[in-house]
Amino acid sequence: MTQAYGEAWYWDKRYAKESTATFDWYQKYESLAPLLHLYVPPTTTHRRVLIVGCGNSVFSEGMSKDGYTDIVNIDVSSVVIDAMQKKYSGSPHLKYIHMDVRDMKAFESGSFDAVIDKGTLDSLLCGHNSKTNAAKMLEEVERVLKKEGVYILITYGIPAYRLRLLRESHSWAIKLHVIDKLLPGESSKRGTWELTCPVPVNSDGSLREGGPLENMDVHYIYVCTKV
Repeated sequence: MTQAYGEAWYWDKRYAKESTATFDWYQKYESLAPLLHLYVPPTTTHRRVLIVGCGNSVFSEGMSKDGYTDIVNIDVSSVVIDAMQKKYSGSPHLKYIHMDVRDMKAFESGSFDAVIDKGTLDSLLCGHNSKTNAAKMLEEVERVLKKEGVYILITYGIPAYRLRLLRESHSWAIKLHVIDKLLPGESSKRGTWELTCPVPVNSDGSLREGGPLENMDVHYIYVCTKV
């Protein structure tokens, strides 16, 4: 069934069954907040942030409570977007729009300071025509970012594979961070590698001596700056 992860019908069906549930893929806002503060500080100038594949996550709600004032959420599922629009109808900082990340023509080029992705690229890579769909998504993400804007990708994809994908046809300046995977019921935890410290990586995607090992139980976070 993971091959259907890139299809709207799969998510419509899933969210119809989970009409009142919430779920955050990979990490919750509390655990990632220090990294967001580093690259997209909420207390300086106005920051427009795009959350792709938002689902029924409360991640954006956490951002809003932390001082972010312009958070746009998109998802390919009209079912979950309808539910989230109703849930947050009284929250002016949060906008929910039904949209496919592979085709974001409703957004002007260079209109976001940051794009945050927790599992959306991974979902497309699990589905049919994965390489083509991933390429379309990354092209659109780069287009909607302002110059020096950041694409923050939280993924299970190890550097040897994800760095190669990110570098194909793109000239990002990329930094890698890692964070321990959360156990059920956890909102945050302190890992063996400091979240805000970039991990040293060789040009081929292998981790340099002195960094965390690839077999650690971590999520990888690629911070891609548009140059």
